[in-house]
Amino acid sequence: MDLTSLAKYFIFFGVFFLICGSILFFLGKLGIGLGKLPGDILIQKGNFTFYFPLATSIILSIILSLLLGLILRK
Repeated sequence: MDLTSLAKYFIFFGVFFLICGSILFFLGKLGIGLGKLPGDILIQKGNFTFYFPLATSIILSIILSLLLGLILRK
């Protein structure tokens, strides 16, 4: 793999992360935040807090799998 190909991958993933970050930012401003879905596990006891975003992880996994499937399909 030469440097030109590597640079193209970095640019693609940079733009991809910029778009994803912008979407999440604006959804958070609208009050539609991921991470507070039914199915996310939150345990609070005293000064201990455990948070595991189970439903959020599953939804993001499905969305990313569909997007990558569309992008990488030949």
